[in-house]
Amino acid sequence: MIELAIGAILVALVFDFLNGFHDAANSIATVVGTRILRPLHAVALASAANFIGPFLFGVAVATTIGKGIINPDFVTLNIIIGALAGAIVWDVITWLLGLPTSSSHALVGGIIGAGIAGAGSHAIVLDGVQKVGIGILVSPVAGFAAAFVLGLAIMKVFAKAKPHAVNSAFGRLQLVSSTYFSLTHGANDGQKTMGIIALILLTQGVITKFSVPYYVIIMAALAISLGTFFGGWRIVKTMAVKITQLRPYQGFAAETSAASILAALAGLGIPASTTHAISGSIMGVGAVRRMSAVRWGIGKRIVWAWIITIPASAAVSFVIMLVIKAISPN
Repeated sequence: MIELAIGAILVALVFDFLNGFHDAANSIATVVGTRILRPLHAVALASAANFIGPFLFGVAVATTIGKGIINPDFVTLNIIIGALAGAIVWDVITWLLGLPTSSSHALVGGIIGAGIAGAGSHAIVLDGVQKVGIGILVSPVAGFAAAFVLGLAIMKVFAKAKPHAVNSAFGRLQLVSSTYFSLTHGANDGQKTMGIIALILLTQGVITKFSVPYYVIIMAALAISLGTFFGGWRIVKTMAVKITQLRPYQGFAAETSAASILAALAGLGIPASTTHAISGSIMGVGAVRRMSAVRWGIGKRIVWAWIITIPASAAVSFVIMLVIKAISPN
């Protein structure tokens, strides 16, 4: 059984790496899109901030993932492995398609699907699922609104300034806003795997009540930061170029707005999607200039990917869990 537990932890860290890899675009899309940093420099900065993030914002999200989606009393190693496998499969599919979907919600869907297949629907904690639903609705809408208002305010304040001076000033400020966003990305997404690993330790009696040991925070933070460093360039192209053409002040507004929303949600223990927050924010700042500046066709495709992520990953994990039960019925 100890070998299976170690294997489950390794699978969790693989998911964490893929989360960082898949969501690298969230952290660096705007600084790459505005050409403030070269891609390699951008991912290096983002990966360092991703590592630091979980140490600054606590582990409320990890607690929600670890015991807020499925009752820990019903959790087995097989359910955890099924959940992770479903989330990983969905992440790989959307990465191949270049879709900026949510790794967080893929994991939530995985937990739900594997939990229902392995223990029954009564094992699912509806309050926790409701929290996720709040995050799904709030992060893109609030991101769009906040970025639109901030972008509009910047335009009004600097309307008479020389474009070169504005671009230069906000180019430097973007280094701050990009780092801020990466910190909140690490704080939010980095905690998902911490919750899963803590759950594995709980099932094995390594810890007697749910908590996130310090060494788990280090392992998970390192995995997601490495994933970010190696980055998913297919999705970077979608986020940085295809949605709208960005100027430095817009990149600053998008990152600052999305990061502030993520920081607030992380403090509340709501496992929000960094993908949703930054996508909504990019659309919001794009709409400041004119509504037609946003490629709404691409945005529509992204929204549909958001909608199907939880049910799709849940379905994949459900099937995987059935296969696991057939192979190992005990």
